[in-house]
Amino acid sequence: MLFHGLEILGGGAVLTGLTLAAVTVFIIERQLWRAAAFAGAAAVLTFFGFMHGERIGLAQSPALAAGYVIVALFLAACAKFSGVTPLPPETPEHG
Repeated sequence: MLFHGLEILGGGAVLTGLTLAAVTVFIIERQLWRAAAFAGAAAVLTFFGFMHGERIGLAQSPALAAGYVIVALFLAACAKFSGVTPLPPETPEHG
């Protein structure tokens, strides 16, 4: 492999943890469009092997990438049709 660092990061445990955590936080915060965007980004990263792949390349894990696309579409549909509004930011209480 040309770059040894890409081989080490090929499994993508760090990226997987970051993207799944971001999707979870955005769902909890009721920001479903952002959660869908991160799921879509996870699909792209998985397709090219940056996540869930043994090496970097084209179509390394297409089935897992399709799963992320389905999650992204589901979250986008929930955002569009559910009428959920994001939580307002909390203001500190001065007492």
